[in-house]
Amino acid sequence: MVVFPGHKPVRNIKEEFHRIADLPNVMGCVDGTQIPITAPAENEADYVNRKSFHSINVQICDAAYIVTNVEAKWPGSVHDSRIYRECRLSNRFARGEFDGYLLGDRGYPCQPSLLTPYPDPEPGPQQRFNVAHCRTRARVEMTLGILKSWFQCLQKLRVTPERACDIIVACVVLHNIAIIRGEQHLAIQINDPADDHPIPADVQDGRAARDLIARNYF
Repeated sequence: MVVFPGHKPVRNIKEEFHRIADLPNVMGCVDGTQIPITAPAENEADYVNRKSFHSINVQICDAAYIVTNVEAKWPGSVHDSRIYRECRLSNRFARGEFDGYLLGDRGYPCQPSLLTPYPDPEPGPQQRFNVAHCRTRARVEMTLGILKSWFQCLQKLRVTPERACDIIVACVVLHNIAIIRGEQHLAIQINDPADDHPIPADVQDGRAARDLIARNYF
């Protein structure tokens, strides 16, 4: 039930993302979220995140509110960029398996397969690209909001980290089933303040890919 790029043909997924804000060739949006847990007995410090509580840092990728990839195995102290760099989805993009790219926030380095916003956009195409990027990437934040609203246990898991990871993945699978079945969910308001983690350096090829899209489409 969790498969990338999704349960629809790739062309349909790209068209759905394009309709949001005219960004072409988008296959998904990626984001990390901290799921609180009780302090574990072993390696306790590894699970303390930037906001000083114990957690599992979970990375998801989504399309049309469907979670198409989930990484639920990393302690809260691990940076989003490392999780993406070491995940199987990143390796598949690096091998050229997909003709498209993901959208991510500034917690990730800009690279050809994962485009992030301009840090200091110039007026014109760069600013318009950032607006389109923000509107499109909002989908993954809404997906996380729906997931957490359906499964209140994710507010804090009082189990071992290993068990917490299993529960998170199970919730993601049930979330996908509910979305596919058309189950109703609450309207989600996005209120996700920017993290204060260091911003990783962009990759030159990533900046070039972003510039090309900004010039040609915005």
